[in-house]
Amino acid sequence: MGKEQLSIVANRKNKSVVEKAAEVIFTGCGLLAVLAVISITGYMVISGAPALFQVGITDILFGTVWAPAAEVPSFGILYVILTSIVGTFMAILIGVPIGLFTAIFLAEVAPPKLAATVRPAVELLAGIPSVIYGLLGILLLNPLMYKLERMIFAGSPDHQFTGGANLISAVLVLALMILPTVVNISESALRAVPAHLKSASLALGATQMQTIFHVILPAAKSGIMAAIVLGCGRAIGEAMAITLVSGSSVNFPLPFNSVRFLTTAIVAEMSYAEGLHRQVLFTIGLVLFAFIMFINVVLTRIFRKGEATND
Repeated sequence: MGKEQLSIVANRKNKSVVEKAAEVIFTGCGLLAVLAVISITGYMVISGAPALFQVGITDILFGTVWAPAAEVPSFGILYVILTSIVGTFMAILIGVPIGLFTAIFLAEVAPPKLAATVRPAVELLAGIPSVIYGLLGILLLNPLMYKLERMIFAGSPDHQFTGGANLISAVLVLALMILPTVVNISESALRAVPAHLKSASLALGATQMQTIFHVILPAAKSGIMAAIVLGCGRAIGEAMAITLVSGSSVNFPLPFNSVRFLTTAIVAEMSYAEGLHRQVLFTIGLVLFAFIMFINVVLTRIFRKGEATND
């Protein structure tokens, strides 16, 4: 008995040491994550703020002319900001419903064999490099957009033809790229809904579609919102693919105009920029960083208000 008691005490001591070590490790990882966010924020502010005061906040944020190499340089990025807002919103407007309905199909409607075939195809989309999406856009999407552009603006002397590299092409590529994120996370959220909720709804006489839209989707709202936030972040932060299909020209974001997003503005000119020009590119990065943080905060607050209303 004495040996067993000693064994029990020893095990408790070992558990206590392991738990304390795990607590220290977890705390360190949490602090490291917070430190990373603070460091990135500080670096972006330090690198991007000087140009705002040197050029002028209004001249940068509300100027419409981007000519950094002109005799009198101009660094207006209003059209670039509007392009990112419009392009991201349109991509989310197209990609989220398609991704959500695909997730519902895979989780609740599709036969198991068909779901087992479609699911790997969707997951494969997430593993394709973004430059491949851009190349496919150049080879397949841009020629189609150019044909459509020629049909719509035939005989128009004022329209500047883009060869299909325009806002619509960029939006469609972004919508396709966010699909895997929305589908995978939404499907996981739908499958995590307790089975008794679905059974109770069907037992009360609800149809399958009524059960999906009135019971399962509200119960999975947390995961679906996470999918939308991550998809939105993917759309905002993408650079390589849309650089290839958007035309990368600073114009007002009309459907058939060549446009430049915040990310592509940095990628297109950072390799040769210097001096004030380079500082303004860091300012664009700061604006992009603030834009992403703002969207995350807004979506999170909307979600929390929805939860409070439901409660």
